[in-house]
Amino acid sequence: MQNSTSRFSNRVEDYVKYRPHYPAEMISFLEQQSVLQPGMLLADIGSGTGISSELFLQKGYAVLGVEPNQEMRKKSEELLKGYAKFFAVDGTAEHTTLEKHCIDVIIAGQAFHWFNQVTTRAEFTRILKPEGYVILFWNERMTNSPFEKAYEQLIEKHGNQYKELNHRNIDIAVIEQFFHPAGVTLTEFANKQVFDYNGLEGRLLSSSYMPTREDARYPSMVADLKQLFGQFQEDGHITIHYTTRMYWGRLM
Repeated sequence: MQNSTSRFSNRVEDYVKYRPHYPAEMISFLEQQSVLQPGMLLADIGSGTGISSELFLQKGYAVLGVEPNQEMRKKSEELLKGYAKFFAVDGTAEHTTLEKHCIDVIIAGQAFHWFNQVTTRAEFTRILKPEGYVILFWNERMTNSPFEKAYEQLIEKHGNQYKELNHRNIDIAVIEQFFHPAGVTLTEFANKQVFDYNGLEGRLLSSSYMPTREDARYPSMVADLKQLFGQFQEDGHITIHYTTRMYWGRLM
């Protein structure tokens, strides 16, 4: 399997343009729960191009974006240069390079399923302040509508290692073990993306398990995608629905 720190290097532009963002309601909910408070310092572990970091930066929080992939880290610095409170850090979930007990809240988005959970938990405990929170969240694509079911079948047909890398593999038992002996709470939010054909293709290509434009399998995949879009599009657009799953709690 391709190294998790490098497998997105040739997909940065598609990742930036077409990956789903997160609902702003997440922030207000966490503030209402007093998980987030003004002046806090956050660490975004596996921050990628900064999609998750920006959600918190927009609300005035300071964020250290820890990202091992050089291409994605540089892209985050470029995209978030307007935020004075964003700082990119070359590190991994297992070795963040951050100081002991310096972080108020740790956040981790789509990258969590790449982490070694035993060593990551130890590192999170080391950098987190006492009573600090960990927030794990990602978008789970729905497979309910006829289009969504057909799109899922297309991914299974053309994808590589899709079943192994699917976020659905991370069930509540895995999450509970990560937070053990403390408890964890799951809160869900509705999310969606609306695409024309080019956007839908970009979304497909942003996933690390799909063939790239240079891959010999690309023409066959695109032919199937165009057929799918033609069958299900309404007024030239397709909607992909997600459930944003947010797990939050303390580690001790």
